[in-house]
Amino acid sequence: MATVTAQRTADFISNCVVVATDMLKLPTQHMWLDYDREADVLYMSFRKPQRATATIETDNDILVRKDGKNIVGLTILNASSRQQ
Repeated sequence: MATVTAQRTADFISNCVVVATDMLKLPTQHMWLDYDREADVLYMSFRKPQRATATIETDNDILVRKDGKNIVGLTILNASSRQQ
């Protein structure tokens, strides 16, 4: 049983490192993530409070939240079914 738990922990850490490496490539200093499993929606905010003044819907179920010319957040619909 300890081996399975240790492997799950190692996998979790490995996945987090991959995400962190990709996040460091973004042109933002802060990021907040919230996932609603029931709705399968991932909310990404690049500043708190987000206070968007406009929302742009893309063709691939992503809502871009803007304040003026700045992107302050993304809402990703059907988040769990996306591929890289």
